Amino acid sequence: MKKSSRSLVRNSDYHRLFALKAAKDAERVLPLFEAERPHDPRPRRAIEAIRDWAQGNLELRLAEVRKLSLGSHAAARATKSQAARYAARAAGQAIATWHVPTHAMAVPAYAWRAIAASKGEPSSKRRKKTRAA
Repeated sequence: MKKSSRSLVRNSDYHRLFALKAAKDAERVLPLFEAERPHDPRPRRAIEAIRDWAQGNLELRLAEVRKLSLGSHAAARATKSQAARYAARAAGQAIATWHVPTHAMAVPAYAWRAIAASKGEPSSKRRKKTRAA
């Protein structure tokens, strides 16, 4: 079976670009988490680690990535608001990009949900506003 020339090779430039994009997307909504849990560093540590790895400034191992990802998801479970929860989940998915590059695709979705929840909008789909007749 021939490999596709378009497949994403681990540790390739594309893998690192996916990771960097995921870190940026997660970082944009991180303030929603930190506003609720300012003393919980787990999501921020996960974002910093994947960004540093993507920029070639840090070597990571699976055990560390797993700890950072699971820590971010645990931080998400400790939140009260959906906005904070989705922001922490975005960080957990961002660091998981190191192991499986396609985890990066979940980060913008969690970021969007975090933003929507922070504005009081349903996160699964936006409802159209209708005027009463």
